[in-house]
Amino acid sequence: MSESAIVLFDGVCNLCNSTVQFVLRRDRRQRFLFAPLQSEKGRDLLQRHGLSPDFLDSFVLVEQGRVFTSSSAALRIARGLPGLWPLLYAFIAVPRFLRDAVYRWIARNRYRWFGRRDSCRIPTPEERSRFLE
Repeated sequence: MSESAIVLFDGVCNLCNSTVQFVLRRDRRQRFLFAPLQSEKGRDLLQRHGLSPDFLDSFVLVEQGRVFTSSSAALRIARGLPGLWPLLYAFIAVPRFLRDAVYRWIARNRYRWFGRRDSCRIPTPEERSRFLE
């Protein structure tokens, strides 16, 4: 994994925001930076990497100039965390079409199951350095 990687997330999704909080609490080496997909920086990164700026259905991980989406992004993020979380990366051996089918099913239902916010998450002053402007 690179020195720092950028996680783009759906800023109005409660599940996505909870996941960002989860990563922030565990990422003691501060390897991950964050930006909402809806932000100017998020949309710019999507376009620079050949994705539509309206791509809101997935976590996106930009790492060493490469882009990972859906289950691949989630597994690579888990691999970058301390403790036992990197063990989840073993699921990379499951064919991507199966992993992504489960991921897309959750993504399609995330607002109904977990709710959504009216606006993107605003980082706390302590977190501000971890979020791209």
